[in-house]
Amino acid sequence: MQTLGRAEESIHVEATPQTVYDLVADVTRTPEYSPEVDEVVWLDDGGPRVGARFRARNRVEAHPRFSWHNKPIVMAAEPGREFAFARTEACCGTLVWRYRFEPEGTGTRVTESYEVARPVRRIGWFIIGTLGRDPDRMTTMREGLHESLQRLKRVAEADAASSAPAP
Repeated sequence: MQTLGRAEESIHVEATPQTVYDLVADVTRTPEYSPEVDEVVWLDDGGPRVGARFRARNRVEAHPRFSWHNKPIVMAAEPGREFAFARTEACCGTLVWRYRFEPEGTGTRVTESYEVARPVRRIGWFIIGTLGRDPDRMTTMREGLHESLQRLKRVAEADAASSAPAP
């Protein structure tokens, strides 16, 4: 069995903490920067608040026809500072995803992390490795974390540029 544990990575983004927070906290925009998320919809009244739920459809690039849904719950929603959610799946444990935003120069230091709160069960590893064709999930997730931050940077900087006042 694999172990996912915890991973964290940071990147500098030339946009305000509020701009980057607004992008991340609008979970419907996650497919713009996540390499595994295809679609997200709010299940409640919507909006980033603690306790709000959303539905996400995910897939692994190694086997694009294999997709699954999950229903994360927002754990932290502090505008311009932090956004976090936990996703639990019956056989695949609980993962907490967290984004922290800190002012840095003229932009923001964005830190994305995940942490296993409840481990994946044996049947979950079978599903991930066999049906999902992802025998090294830890590497896939760490590479995805890096890629999502690179994409997040591009999207957030484009958002910041398009909302900047005209000279």
